[in-house]
Amino acid sequence: MDSMEKEMKQTIGGRHLILASASPRRLAIMHENGYAPEVIPADIEEQIPSFLTPEEAVMHLALSKALAVKKRLAARDTEEAAPLPASLIVGADTIVVSNRKILGKPEDKDDARKMLRDLSGITHQVLTGVAMAVTDTDSTICFCEVTHVTFRDLPKQELEAYLDTNEPYDKAGGYGIQGTFSQYVEKTRGDINNVIGFPWQRFLFEAQRFPTA
Repeated sequence: MDSMEKEMKQTIGGRHLILASASPRRLAIMHENGYAPEVIPADIEEQIPSFLTPEEAVMHLALSKALAVKKRLAARDTEEAAPLPASLIVGADTIVVSNRKILGKPEDKDDARKMLRDLSGITHQVLTGVAMAVTDTDSTICFCEVTHVTFRDLPKQELEAYLDTNEPYDKAGGYGIQGTFSQYVEKTRGDINNVIGFPWQRFLFEAQRFPTA
């Protein structure tokens, strides 16, 4: 751990901060804002019940991640000689929605091509669900942040060149707004960090609803 990391905060509201996600983009946003959480990926099966709205679905996935890590910590707590510190566990999930249809991470190149063609020249929504669970109470907090993103028309040759990079395949909707694809974004309305994967300001506001540990 370098000196910069040592200066970063590892607690929030008196609780140890845990990110229940392996997303390097979410971790980078926390680092940029002065926090260095412990990272414990949830490793859950990301299944969405068909009856949920996109807003409900993304919060469902985020809460499933947070609670999975809380359960793992509870088991670890019984094995430790000293009790683990009270922790705030943060789960998050991001999806792209166009005409109320959920677009997750593309399965392959053809899937990414179809997604981006469908999004070409129109406005869609990026939804990030965030869920927080604390280990010292049964309280949880969930919310969904929405950002509207408009693409300009995507020329076929440029789209194919983009599909030949590694960028589309680990991101909802098949694009990363912080990468080379930013040149095709005409405008955004809302928090751009939400599109990257974590709405930091909304998270700070909502986290304050938990009583201090």
